[in-house]
Amino acid sequence: MRVTRVSRVVMMWVVAVLCLGPAAERGLAQTAAERGREIVGKFSNAVITVRLVAKVRMAMEGRQMEEQENTSEITATVIDPSGLAVCALSEADPTQAIAAMTADEENYKFEMDITDIKMRLADGKELPAKIVLRDKDLDLAFLRPDPAPAQPLTAVDLTASAKTDILEETLVLQRLGEVANRVPGAVLDQVEGVIQKPRLMYVPGLNGQSCSLGAPVFTLDGKVIGILVNRFPAAGGGREERGPMTVLLPAEDVLEVAKQAPAPAAK
Repeated sequence: MRVTRVSRVVMMWVVAVLCLGPAAERGLAQTAAERGREIVGKFSNAVITVRLVAKVRMAMEGRQMEEQENTSEITATVIDPSGLAVCALSEADPTQAIAAMTADEENYKFEMDITDIKMRLADGKELPAKIVLRDKDLDLAFLRPDPAPAQPLTAVDLTASAKTDILEETLVLQRLGEVANRVPGAVLDQVEGVIQKPRLMYVPGLNGQSCSLGAPVFTLDGKVIGILVNRFPAAGGGREERGPMTVLLPAEDVLEVAKQAPAPAAK
């Protein structure tokens, strides 16, 4: 069969498209990375490390174990220039989470008293802080520097938020641990599912589920979607159903609870 000039041109275009396919995909990936870096540059200082010191007491089979002092570091997001920050309550104080997961262990008891809290900012400066509000149902804890900071802090504006949907791309912004010198860490993720009842929550993908609770999640155009927290099953489930699930709580819900936080003390 004779190959015409027109068909040769068509074949050349087909070959070109097939060859450029991987390059085009790489270009899209680079675009997502570039957008992600812009988000990191704008909001990374609002994602901080919180160091908590607590006295922990446990009792098993009626025997009180020796009281221990425990130090932990968790992630929090500053949501107001005054220093108000939000984290996952189950990270700051796991008392409720442990009680839920050991509900049928009648002879087990766990108690925790937080004795010191420091908010470590991106520049390494540490501010003494207090937990000013807790919401057990939504797994939220709100902290404030005490005393109030002399200068406004970088914050994520929860009023400038966006909704998302299943399979939409997102970016999780966290802060890595001491071994990594607490540098910002960013992960591209994808919404795995959308929970509608009893309230709207998003299920992050595998990448998001491995990130720090208390971290903010953004659309790729830089609007905050919400905060990563734990969701615990309703009481009465079997043992295998008592473990928590990482979910993305919408920013508007976090903001609604934050309005109840006491105002910063006057200087």
